[in-house]
Amino acid sequence: MTNGYGYGRESEPYRVPVADADRIRAEAALHLAALAFGVPADEMLGLRGQVRLRASRARWSAMYLAHIAFGWQLERVAHAFGLNRATAATGCRWVEDEREKRDFDKVIEGLDACLRSVMELPAPSMSLPPRAGDRK
Repeated sequence: MTNGYGYGRESEPYRVPVADADRIRAEAALHLAALAFGVPADEMLGLRGQVRLRASRARWSAMYLAHIAFGWQLERVAHAFGLNRATAATGCRWVEDEREKRDFDKVIEGLDACLRSVMELPAPSMSLPPRAGDRK
């Protein structure tokens, strides 16, 4: 059932095309935050049903990391995470407020440094071995 504007409960959510490189970077931030906060990444994405507060906060932290480590504007963060800009802005504001807490700030600083250091690695020049099941 649609609401007259061409979208409604049964329609697909609005998605913006995202470059593979942005999606990969967003996933790196997401999985790093999942590890640090002890929340499975699929829970952070809502793949296990409703997102708990702890998982939401971990996802907000991942969005904030993408914002600061990659220098992305909030709209780009939102698109890479499959969300709207307002949600990304809300999450980043929450993280900025939480950074007033020394322990939380240290976690974010460490995660930021980790992401930045991975991004600074030189691209490998060797070819990767074939995966199991790939044709030779």
